[in-house]
Amino acid sequence: MLIAFYKPYDVLSQFTQEHPSHRTLAEFGFPPHVYPIGRLDRDSEGLILLSDEARWTDRLLNPRQGHPRAYHAQVEGEITDEALRLLKRGGLDLKDFRTLPCLTKRLDAEPAHPPRDPPVRFRKTVPTSWIELTLTEGKNRQVRRMTAAVGFPTLRLIRIRIGGLTLDDLKLQPGQWRELKSEEVSHLLQHR
Repeated sequence: MLIAFYKPYDVLSQFTQEHPSHRTLAEFGFPPHVYPIGRLDRDSEGLILLSDEARWTDRLLNPRQGHPRAYHAQVEGEITDEALRLLKRGGLDLKDFRTLPCLTKRLDAEPAHPPRDPPVRFRKTVPTSWIELTLTEGKNRQVRRMTAAVGFPTLRLIRIRIGGLTLDDLKLQPGQWRELKSEEVSHLLQHR
């Protein structure tokens, strides 16, 4: 069984509640014996997968597999071409590891994601911009650390795609989940 879930903001990617005020996956009514394949930080949103089959973890997460994951990041400031170039080429030293090359692009318009609750802090004097990054690795808080390293801290982060499976294709809203159909699993395994 393979489940797609649109993780909302302020939810931990785990079932165990370590602190009474933290929301976890336990509140969303998943079938028994499933666990998340990878994680999104508490302050990140978007597509995560859950399964009761261990084979999916290596297939989807091991960087040797080169399985892409794409993110939309709202960053503080107007992202520069130089910052995008630095993100793309890889080799950013984030103290405990160096990043691999990734795909990057500036988004010309704000993507049509559901509003975040609570909304991102708005400041009239500080513009924001949106970028898309596609990575084949997933270290702790990696996208946030990468954008901060090039001078553009992330304000909002949404995983929009794993392999060839997108949130748009799934038509899920934050907090919704469903089991994947066989053709959706095929899309998931695509490297686009």
